[in-house]
Amino acid sequence: MTSMLEIRVRWVLLVVVGVANVVGALVVLLFATFVVPDPPLDDRDYVHMVNAVAFFSYPVVAAPVALLLGLRLWRPVVTFVRDGGGPDRRQRRAVLLGPLRLTLLIGALWTVGAAGWAVLDLALFTGRLAVKTGLTCLLGAATTCTIVYLLSERLLRPAAALVLGRERPKKFRLPGVTTRVMLAWMLGTAIPVFGLICVAIAALAAPGINVGQLAITILGLGGAALLAGVYVIYMATRAIADPIKSVRKGMAQVERGDLRAEVAVYDASEVGQLQAGFNHMVAGLRENERLRDLFGRHVGEEVADLALERGDITLGGETREVAVLFVDLTGSTRLADTRSPDEVVELLNRFFGIVVTVVAGHGGWINKFEGDAALAIFGAPTQLEDSAGGALGAARELAVRLRAEVPMLDAGIGVSAGQVVAGYIGAEERFEYTVIGDPVNEAARLSDLAKDEPGRVLASAAVLDLAHLAESDEWDVGRSVTLRGRSRPTRLGTPRPVKPEIGPSVRRARFPRPLRRGRKLLVGALILAKAAKSTSMPDRPDEPE
Repeated sequence: MTSMLEIRVRWVLLVVVGVANVVGALVVLLFATFVVPDPPLDDRDYVHMVNAVAFFSYPVVAAPVALLLGLRLWRPVVTFVRDGGGPDRRQRRAVLLGPLRLTLLIGALWTVGAAGWAVLDLALFTGRLAVKTGLTCLLGAATTCTIVYLLSERLLRPAAALVLGRERPKKFRLPGVTTRVMLAWMLGTAIPVFGLICVAIAALAAPGINVGQLAITILGLGGAALLAGVYVIYMATRAIADPIKSVRKGMAQVERGDLRAEVAVYDASEVGQLQAGFNHMVAGLRENERLRDLFGRHVGEEVADLALERGDITLGGETREVAVLFVDLTGSTRLADTRSPDEVVELLNRFFGIVVTVVAGHGGWINKFEGDAALAIFGAPTQLEDSAGGALGAARELAVRLRAEVPMLDAGIGVSAGQVVAGYIGAEERFEYTVIGDPVNEAARLSDLAKDEPGRVLASAAVLDLAHLAESDEWDVGRSVTLRGRSRPTRLGTPRPVKPEIGPSVRRARFPRPLRRGRKLLVGALILAKAAKSTSMPDRPDEPE
């Protein structure tokens, strides 16, 4: 089945060349007969008859020659669009140079016709008549060649896009913006004005030309300049504006964040280089975005953004107040022993997926994965208003979600806070952004201890003191323990049990911690006072009956 592109390419030779030559022939006929005045002739009717025979006889000879050479010139183009695949060198040149070669072929045939007609008039009649016919034919040749080039270049754009999609247009040298604009100016302005100049010279050399004939000539040339100029300038500007418009639309897509933007490259001039340059730029942006995404997934988006903003990275760090959350699986060795490696990896991915989602939702970032454990930081490198509250909230939510979504896994969660050194650690050739300090060690020890707690979550009292009341109120402070490897005791905090709500719109009202403590003291004092009163007062005697 013949494709639309093949039909388009097959008919471009016949339709474009035929229409262009008909238009050029009409221009010559009208100008030679009605517009450009004849020089003094002995037998005007005989001269017109000879010129008419020569005018209509030449296409009979030239048309088959043009058709034969054009088909030979067009055969690689038709083969390429019919068979598809990658074009060879001959097909590439045939597609990209096709409009120019076709224009040169038509121009050569018109030049031969103009020269033959002028020689005929020079041999049979006068030199002035030969100049008239020769210049008129050249006017028709310029019209025909311009139409052939602009239309064939436009119709061959889909085929050129297939070729230039595989090869940069810089290897070809075709008429560019300047040449096209000058071509349009020549046809729309230069040739008609040159014709007016010739008529003026003829009027001065031959005073016999009457005013009416001169007026007709001026009107004809002026009208041709206006009509042809508008059409040719429109076609030439469209040939330049269309690629620029496609690039502008692509840039608008990029501005909206769509890096899939791509424009078709169908021009081998500097306009096509602009199109190819845009595609190359967007491809670079896509590659940079892909690297940024991979970089962010490896080290975290916050660290990736920090590295890209600063540019130069130096080893070392700065002291920051952060909160640390450490989550560690329980029984990972048994898990690996009782399940296949694929199942273990799938469970770990589900586990870490929940951890990443919850931590990111509370403003933290995963500093590193350590086998079956994860270290999350709140407050570095991005400053948080309530880093301690974010870590505590993430710990409570994480414990609930892990029990609900991966019940076959068990994990301990520890939360700590304090001063750490946050920065780039390693060597110049290989480094990473991390935090080092006592809160990291404390959070790890708390996660081990939390594996034996009912809620599987423990936090140091220091985190509760740093957190906002809205979050610290959800925790209770309990016993103190001395964690392994530490010299001073750590007071432990655990999340309050989640109690069922009374109704869908009734929530338990809570008081700030100082008020709750004062309320408890007040209730205790009232109980003691009542007890003291009951012991100090004697029993009332029984009343007589």
